[in-house]
Amino acid sequence: MPSVRQIRRRIRSVQNTGKLTKAMEMVAAAKMRRAQTDVLAARPYASKMEDLLAHLAAMALTDSSELHPLLQTRPVKRIAVIQITPDRGMCGGLVANINRRTGSFIVGQEVPATIVTVGNKGRDFMARTSRELRASFHGLGDRPKLMDTTAVSRIVVEDFSNGECDAAFLAYTEFVNTVVQRPVVRQLLPVEPAELSPSEMSGYIYEPRQVELMGSLLPRIVEMQVYSSILESNASEQSARMIAMRNATDSANDLVKELTLQANKARQATITAELLDIIGGSMTFEN
Repeated sequence: MPSVRQIRRRIRSVQNTGKLTKAMEMVAAAKMRRAQTDVLAARPYASKMEDLLAHLAAMALTDSSELHPLLQTRPVKRIAVIQITPDRGMCGGLVANINRRTGSFIVGQEVPATIVTVGNKGRDFMARTSRELRASFHGLGDRPKLMDTTAVSRIVVEDFSNGECDAAFLAYTEFVNTVVQRPVVRQLLPVEPAELSPSEMSGYIYEPRQVELMGSLLPRIVEMQVYSSILESNASEQSARMIAMRNATDSANDLVKELTLQANKARQATITAELLDIIGGSMTFEN
């Protein structure tokens, strides 16, 4: 059984760890609130842009001679995957969940895959699994701007336009709420057209010509989709880290209580043993 001094030393160590995890929880909570604000502000715009993109794609199908390269569907012989992960750990099972989801998706496609990673954790996972890494990005920060993320989407857009890949997908962690973060893989390219009725087909009037508009608008919308996914992943990361640090702090507090009880028992046992020695010695002298 450890001595009282050893137990007290361990109590101080656990208390210091609890203070550290509490501070990390508070930092993650502040970052999470900012990231959540960014996500909620970007979602309506990103959703409307996706609707417009689907509408443009549906109308473009009526004129196949002017079909934009990002709308062309061809047999899938190679895919590209943009995987968005955190740069750091200590966020519970978030990293393992998105890596597992991405890995199972790539294996299920049964075609060669080119990977573009955003975040060190995704890059390390792809290196361990010997995947073909097209590019790697990290250090975008907690609140990246759209211009910070355009290089990510530009690589995939150029590869798809040049025929180096036949489909592109986004793998990221969708922010549902503070407790729930869902790993998601969705198609980025080719753009999937919306199913529109004849009345909906005439709902928009585009100026200038549709082909000119799509030439400049489609890459911008793809960039916005990638940017929105990165914001979702950042909010999920901070939420998961806050919950993980809160659980670690609670575990440290529970362990301190157990160790304090153990120290009290050890101290009481020491006192009892000393009393027995004193009593035994006095009885010996009396005899």
